[in-house]
Amino acid sequence: MNNLDADFKRLFPAYSFQLKEFQKKVIENTFTDNTLCIMPTGGGKSIIYWMSGLETDGCTIVISPLIALIIEQAQKLRDHGYEVLSLYGAVPIKEQERLLSDFAKGYYSPSFIFVSPEKIALDGFFEYCIKQRKQDIKLIAIDEVHCVSQWGMSFRPFYARIPAFLDSVFGDKWCRILAMTATLNPREKADICGAFQITDDNVLTEKMLMRSDITIHIKKFTDEITKEAYFWELVEQQKDRKTLVYLYRKKNERGVIDLYEKAVEKGYKAACFHGDMDADARTEIVDKFKTGEIQLVIATNAFGMGIDIEDIGCVIHFMIPESAEQYYQEIGRASRNGLGADAFLLYSNKNIDIKRKYFIDRSFPTEDKLRDTFQKLQTGQELVPIKYYEDDEIQDCLQFYLNFGLADIVVKGFDGIRNATDIKDEKLKEYFGKATTKGFNNVLSRNHISPQELTETVYRATLEEKVKWSKRLERWPVLKVNTEEIDDSTMEAIMKDIAEKKAYKNELLDYFVQVLERADDSRDVHRDIASYLGMNKSDLDRIYVTADGNHVRSKSEVIISNLLAESNLRYVYEEPLEYAAEKTIKPDFTIHMSNGDSYYWEHLGMIGTERYDATWKFKKPIYDELYSGRLLVTYEGCVLSKTAQKIIENLLAEEAEYVD
Repeated sequence: MNNLDADFKRLFPAYSFQLKEFQKKVIENTFTDNTLCIMPTGGGKSIIYWMSGLETDGCTIVISPLIALIIEQAQKLRDHGYEVLSLYGAVPIKEQERLLSDFAKGYYSPSFIFVSPEKIALDGFFEYCIKQRKQDIKLIAIDEVHCVSQWGMSFRPFYARIPAFLDSVFGDKWCRILAMTATLNPREKADICGAFQITDDNVLTEKMLMRSDITIHIKKFTDEITKEAYFWELVEQQKDRKTLVYLYRKKNERGVIDLYEKAVEKGYKAACFHGDMDADARTEIVDKFKTGEIQLVIATNAFGMGIDIEDIGCVIHFMIPESAEQYYQEIGRASRNGLGADAFLLYSNKNIDIKRKYFIDRSFPTEDKLRDTFQKLQTGQELVPIKYYEDDEIQDCLQFYLNFGLADIVVKGFDGIRNATDIKDEKLKEYFGKATTKGFNNVLSRNHISPQELTETVYRATLEEKVKWSKRLERWPVLKVNTEEIDDSTMEAIMKDIAEKKAYKNELLDYFVQVLERADDSRDVHRDIASYLGMNKSDLDRIYVTADGNHVRSKSEVIISNLLAESNLRYVYEEPLEYAAEKTIKPDFTIHMSNGDSYYWEHLGMIGTERYDATWKFKKPIYDELYSGRLLVTYEGCVLSKTAQKIIENLLAEEAEYVD
């Protein structure tokens, strides 16, 4: 087994911290099995796929949903001295093709390749080049994997195409898969495990999913005018902290742009952030937010997954999110440095109604839209190249056509082959010589070849520089349309599917509203959401964070933990101790000494309460009989620090004696 601690120091010498036990567990699991990693925002997911990839001694493809995240993660790896290939819209196509060609030919071997799910789903030349080096691709890391599930709030249709890409590149034997996310509801988890061949025992969930370092404040209003007045009071109150404001509409009154313009008028160093902005503009805002040149960002949820700014101190939701998962994802932008933050959720019944009507119900196409858009595919040709990015209606409807067998993506094709010049590839010359218009379908029909044969030939000739292009090839999915119209039974099945998804999303919203309205304080909200996300009930009271990142149940245990961490004694909080066959107790702290001995520290903080006394009455004889001389005890009181320090001094003296 790899020595991960030593490897981490060697591979990332600039970092002074150590890998967490959970991070090591996930990394080790990727050596043998496809793995789903669920851990809270800010928990260190990127370190996991960095190390997992580098341990394979091959190339890792990282699939990431946001350009800003790709840029940031790629730069961090470059800063550590690793070669990274980043492919996104701001990189000129010719430069992308040159880098991919060098990779395919073996001239260039980056440790990591960062791509979007859209690149994977649509770009046939990318897929062709990856195939040439498939034996060197050792790991596929899928960040924000919850985007795969059609049941989730962040569904991205082309995430669902990743398995088809893996089949095309690797056949039946995929390389290893590492899927990562911070939050999953049960249906999303089932979708992801099914899509990526992950068994239940390879779903690794961090014990502590709660972000108790973020204090949650819930404010419900009867009208929007009062809510906005409170909002500006809050912004003024928080003006010395980096503050992120979430909205879910760009325009109209009290939308992102409106509140941003008001913020500027009021003199705040503010910016707005939404999905219609180009990549450079969004990256500039993230950079300025990091440096403090901007203190207030008002954003849609385009500002989200994976953006890593360590010192955001406040997150304000001006509207209610769609689900508990979405809320936890978004407040997770704060306190990445672990120093604490505040999250304010401002909402009204009107917000809830708008969320249902406009954000849930209208997020699905109507029957008329599905039928009308399907007619666009009736071109009279067997194969239909589609301009996916240029047609919003196709984007909304395509997933349903594919899911219900109305159409299939047969190949990642292109337009523009009429722009080929200086053709030196004999096969391509032959194909083009027989065609009249040089359109995709015309070349196929004149040569009686499959779309796969044509695309393979074009991409091979491009890679071998046996053809030049006066204009770049447009990447288009090519559909085989299986019917002339949507029959009533298929439409009924589609609409039933849509109705189920709408109902499920409304249930998620209902649940979140219930959490908000029954909560008395921040702790209640955290506990409810963490329990819903799958955290063990026995861990829900571990809300206090220690200096070394542990989560404990009381402030007194924070004191003990911090003193132990400061002393450099190796300890584990609530480590199960087996005292008989398959029977365990959990000491508050287990201290592992260098000589192999262990001490068990119990802090009796609630002596005098019936349940606590009963537990101690059960545990004490076990220590006396089986671990005599190994029990350490402290009691609640004003001199706890002094008592704990004395115990630690004795342990250190014993440790020094052994080392000497």
